[in-house]
Amino acid sequence: MNVQAFLDRVAAKEARVGVIGLGYVGLPLALACLRAGFPVTGYDIDGAKVEMLKAERSYLPHIPVDGIGAEVASGRFRPTSDISDLGDTDAVLICVPTPLTPERDPDLRYVRDTVAALAPVLKRGALVVLESTTYPGTTEDVLLPILEGAGLKLGEDLFLAFAPEREDPGNANYSIGRIPKVVGGMDAASGQAAEALYGAVLERVVPVSSASTAEAVKITENVFRAVNIALVNELKLIYGAMGIDVWEVIEAASTKPFGYMPFYPGPGLGGHCIPIDPFYLAWKARSVGQSTRFIELAGEINRAMPDYVIDRLREAVDLQSGKGLRGADILLIGMAYKKNVADQRESPALTILEKLDAAGASVSFHDPWIPEILPSREFGALAGKASVALTAERVAAADAVLIVTDHDDVDYALVADRARLVVDTRNAMGARGFEGTHIVTA
Repeated sequence: MNVQAFLDRVAAKEARVGVIGLGYVGLPLALACLRAGFPVTGYDIDGAKVEMLKAERSYLPHIPVDGIGAEVASGRFRPTSDISDLGDTDAVLICVPTPLTPERDPDLRYVRDTVAALAPVLKRGALVVLESTTYPGTTEDVLLPILEGAGLKLGEDLFLAFAPEREDPGNANYSIGRIPKVVGGMDAASGQAAEALYGAVLERVVPVSSASTAEAVKITENVFRAVNIALVNELKLIYGAMGIDVWEVIEAASTKPFGYMPFYPGPGLGGHCIPIDPFYLAWKARSVGQSTRFIELAGEINRAMPDYVIDRLREAVDLQSGKGLRGADILLIGMAYKKNVADQRESPALTILEKLDAAGASVSFHDPWIPEILPSREFGALAGKASVALTAERVAAADAVLIVTDHDDVDYALVADRARLVVDTRNAMGARGFEGTHIVTA
């Protein structure tokens, strides 16, 4: 198989790119390839997403699809729910979820099912790239055997690589095109093919020696964040007991121009990456006889934060009204896992809401990005619960307003003015200059 033929098609922008999974990672990637001049086939099992894209409507508020209708009409962009439509693609980029099992082990069923479905229709000479975050060795130990089982031989029938996604939804400073792309091939030709494709779409590509190295890079990035967030969460507890404002400490420490990087405490970890990826590495480490004590301790600290928030809320409500949480009216601000995104996955707000319900509180939530809670495996009982309007009357009626997610488009002045009690887990009030004895941090 001649890698030069693939490189020539990429250079001429004749290579059709397939993207599997049109979510927070796949959709911006597909649009970036399209805007770089490549014809694109976007595949998703959710037919509703496909129809919305055909109608030039975005299902992700922070990702506009203006002008895409003309690309669909011309055939340059083909949204589809039929896997066979990927049969004429020269490169297929896989962006599917990699969750955990209930036992907190890696759950690669979406990866396996996707590759198994793709293999029979894959064009000979195509490049396959996995972008989903996973443990080192997945591309070689999981993808390659499935492809080989379908009669596709690396170096003869296909190129295979790993290039981890580095999306940061809601971060306007770093669109997909500006984020350096790490690429590792299963062999030299695969690495060369993947580097050429991404280099034609993104500003910078960072090649590494192997797919396993690229997988380790992504895991390392997210473990780094999880551990450091756990550190500042623990510092928040320690400094809080000393009467010291951890937010002021972090702000002052951030003035050091070297040797320090600010991380911020919160009510727990959320999103699809940081709460999950460290467990992928822990699982893989056990398979080679290594322990991950530091990583697992960080996980324990971060998973305990919702309980800390609830304890602080209970203390504050009891001090304010003497009634504790049972029967208390709690207005929760923010259901998304981070500000300014419409993504509830692994959000600590879900855990907090469920625990408050169990404690006998009457809880409603306001989130301008999450109109209602979507079904999920862990929080099925909360599905369908809708966001309420943030009105002066609703704020004033609550025994406490609990800020879990600090979206920018929330009327914090209204909260400061009308709430009897505000319990703030994100420093949303302090950062905006709102003070008062009725505002406490958690």
